Amino acid sequence: MKKLIILLLLSNITVLSAQEPAYGDGEWFKFRIHYGLITAGYATLEVDEKTFQGKQVHHVKGYGKTVGVSRFFFKVEDDYQTYIDKDKDIPYRFIRKIDEGGHTKDIQIDFDHESKEALVFNKKHATKEIFAFPENTQDMVSSFYYLRNRLDTKNITEGQTIDMNMMFDNENYNFRLKFLGREVLKTSFGNVPCLKFRPYVQAGRVFKEKESLTVWVTDDKNKMPILVKADLAVGSLKATLTEYKGLKHSFKIIAD
Repeated sequence: MKKLIILLLLSNITVLSAQEPAYGDGEWFKFRIHYGLITAGYATLEVDEKTFQGKQVHHVKGYGKTVGVSRFFFKVEDDYQTYIDKDKDIPYRFIRKIDEGGHTKDIQIDFDHESKEALVFNKKHATKEIFAFPENTQDMVSSFYYLRNRLDTKNITEGQTIDMNMMFDNENYNFRLKFLGREVLKTSFGNVPCLKFRPYVQAGRVFKEKESLTVWVTDDKNKMPILVKADLAVGSLKATLTEYKGLKHSFKIIAD
């Protein structure tokens, strides 16, 4: 079972605008990763306010691992971190440290948004390289928090797409998100009004095709991830929110 954190994070520029922040210091989510009734693992996302190189940032940490029988067959421990400017919503440093069935990576990316160059430090191979990136580029974690803050969900229309630049390891690519509409999900918290999105992902390596992921986030000021469904090459996988704390806004639930 791979890419626990990616499943949570892959969620027209014309629908992006500055708004009231959707998240803040102390926010914490826990997700159950499961095949049907079988729990494969757990993942968490948490936000802390810090000072990074003299700048006020949100330090976002994502951690996922397999548990139980799944861990016996395929051990996964994924650690993702990003340091995001509190005012500009741009990343300064991204960390990806993973162990997926013995396949390991330990990469740190430092973004210089003035020169539009990123220093990619591959700690596993002890190499450092510089790569250019387009303006307003995000990493794979900061992109989700950028969209939470900037996506104008009041005026978005069904079928509309959002495009943004994302750096993954040492590559730049265009990330696209399609809005599928609104839906009320039955959850352990109650009936939750949600926004439904389809991220377009790279097919062949993990996912069956480009449209294999579906993401539901709360239709409120939090834009909190509630559910992710993924059709993988070896079956279907879900990531379901089970616990949360430190929300910046009220959590909208519809009474039965």
